[in-house]
Amino acid sequence: MMADDMENQDRHNGAEAEVPPQAASSTAGADAEALAAAIAERDEFKDRLLRTLAEMENLRRRTEREVADARTYAVTNFARDMLNAADNIHRALESVPADARASAEGAFKALVEGIELTERDLAKTLERHGVKVVDPQGQRFDPNRHQAMFEVPNTEVPNGTVVQVVQTGYVIGERTLRPALVGVSKGGPKPEASRDKPADPA
Repeated sequence: MMADDMENQDRHNGAEAEVPPQAASSTAGADAEALAAAIAERDEFKDRLLRTLAEMENLRRRTEREVADARTYAVTNFARDMLNAADNIHRALESVPADARASAEGAFKALVEGIELTERDLAKTLERHGVKVVDPQGQRFDPNRHQAMFEVPNTEVPNGTVVQVVQTGYVIGERTLRPALVGVSKGGPKPEASRDKPADPA
């Protein structure tokens, strides 16, 4: 009786150990699908991470540029207002004839020197804050930095050359704070082609 029971038990265990081929194939297919899904999910997360890192780097660079611009151009409105004071000081000096300035003595000489010192100090202060004078005399007319007030017939210099500066111009950083008011030449030879212009194909 005991032998029959053991034989039946062995037969039962053998039946459990046997896995039908279709079931094995189905299990392998499910495993492959799960693996493919996991790989796809991993790749998606990796792509999202790389995109996020790139966006963060772009944001960091843009923020740095904005902070730098804010520092450079924060005084733009104040500097533009100060240009009127600089113009008035310059006009005060120009109103004094050169011979009178050369022969000045006493209090008058001290006054002229004081105005000159004030003009130099104001120019240094503006420059310390990124504001610089534009001196286009003899340069080619640049509509981004200069404003043409009149034309001067002159055949000795290239056409469009600044031959007279009516009012000083200023820049702050890379931007024009106030364009220089200028007179440009007319009737001279054409200006030379820019070196940056690409050569014509042969």
